[in-house]
Amino acid sequence: MTLIVRRKRRAALILSFLLLAAWSVLAQQNAAKQEERIVRVTLLQVNDVYRFTPADRGTRGGLARVSTLRKQIMEKSPNTLFLLSGDTISPSVESLTYKGAQMIDAWNAIGLDYSVFGNHEFDFGPEVLKERMKESHFGWLGANVIDKKTGKTFADTPPYVVREFEGVKIGIIGLVLPETKTTSRPGPDVEFLSPCDVARVLVPEMRSRGVNIVVGLTHLTMREDKELARCADFDVIIGGHEHTLLESLSIRTPIFKMTSDAREMARIQLNIYAGSGKLESIDWEAIPVTNAIADDPAFSPVTRKYEKLLRELDERVGRTDVPLEARDEPSRSEETNIGDFISDAFRRVTGADVAILNGGSIRADTVIEAGDLTRRDVLSILPFPNPVVKLEVTGATIRAALEHGVSRSREDAQPGRFPQVSGLRFTFDASRPAGSRVTEVTVAGQPLDDRKTYTLATTTFLAVEGGDDYKMLQNKRFLIKPEQAERAPEVLRKAIASVKSIAPRTDGRIKRLDKKKSDE
Repeated sequence: MTLIVRRKRRAALILSFLLLAAWSVLAQQNAAKQEERIVRVTLLQVNDVYRFTPADRGTRGGLARVSTLRKQIMEKSPNTLFLLSGDTISPSVESLTYKGAQMIDAWNAIGLDYSVFGNHEFDFGPEVLKERMKESHFGWLGANVIDKKTGKTFADTPPYVVREFEGVKIGIIGLVLPETKTTSRPGPDVEFLSPCDVARVLVPEMRSRGVNIVVGLTHLTMREDKELARCADFDVIIGGHEHTLLESLSIRTPIFKMTSDAREMARIQLNIYAGSGKLESIDWEAIPVTNAIADDPAFSPVTRKYEKLLRELDERVGRTDVPLEARDEPSRSEETNIGDFISDAFRRVTGADVAILNGGSIRADTVIEAGDLTRRDVLSILPFPNPVVKLEVTGATIRAALEHGVSRSREDAQPGRFPQVSGLRFTFDASRPAGSRVTEVTVAGQPLDDRKTYTLATTTFLAVEGGDDYKMLQNKRFLIKPEQAERAPEVLRKAIASVKSIAPRTDGRIKRLDKKKSDE
């Protein structure tokens, strides 16, 4: 009897061992399957979107079309986040009236998830931005934007956010151009820390809190995005600011940027191992947003709300017999026909010897084809209502302004400070050190005399605010004060309306000796 019991116990133990072994094998197999299982998270991206209506005479962009695309994609990819890489509150034709409220209405209607601050979010000052943030149904990010009074992030924005999809944690951190301090109007109490310094602290913190995938949502130059990728452990950087379709890789981090005004939308699919949370691969495409895409009917209340203003903007003001080069990259790197036309208009209306306009003030970011010109066209070219003033300056000041204007023409693909000019001609070589790039300047056919006094037409953005860091133009004697001056868009409108049609052409007043980076 005892022998039988022992045999039964031995059989039970053997069975237990076999079951444990089987369970172990099954557990390992399940773990392997879990590790092999891919979680797919889709990031939709647009950047630098200043209008909700279509651009390029209605052929490209339009947020009602973007809304349609987003819904179509979400039907197939429910794990989707819609992201904006900054710049939407300003500048635009509509924002002259509504200070960006129309764009918040548009993003709310579409279902934007997160936006990083762009430099132009601060164009109307920090208090207006706070109002727009209160109206937003989406989250704002800007980990390096600090309120100096509190020492906290601006408007208490979170340093980063974490979203979870099927057990995978996606962390998103927003980082903004430090030069916003001089290119916009954030006020004295808003500080912009180094994006790298902030990322070095926060990205490891995100990882320590279980974040599997770190997404940088940035409004920086490509150079700064590449540097950022070298500073901290990012899986992907989704950027803006350049208005150019760009893709790059820094160390192992891919960087994506779209053009402006939602002319295309990026679809970035992150393929992530479910078990480890590691990134297996990335698939991406830039989807053209064209007039072949139907408007989302759910977006129509936004259009109806602003239709009166939209009709007024269609009012004809004149005609151009030639295409007008108003794209960002040429405006910020070379002489353009519209840059010449505007600068000439500034000089003519003020009676100044010379005129200087920062190329970043030209905002249409398109070639305006020959034909009728509307109020929208005028305001899209010069949306900032800055007064055009007249200053008394020395030749040395003019030379310093030109040197400053080309000081980043080699290092930065699109420096907004680049000078469009009238009444003078200058030659520069961006391969030379900054500060010694201007090799020749003439005014009215004569060499610029550093000791001579000249009169200069420019905007208050440069002359009063020292915008784009044109500090050398501040505190000069006004011959036409801001309160006496016409505003830039009105000067342009009158110049167009004063003749039957315009046909501006470049005349070689700006000569560049080196090749631009884009030409290499």
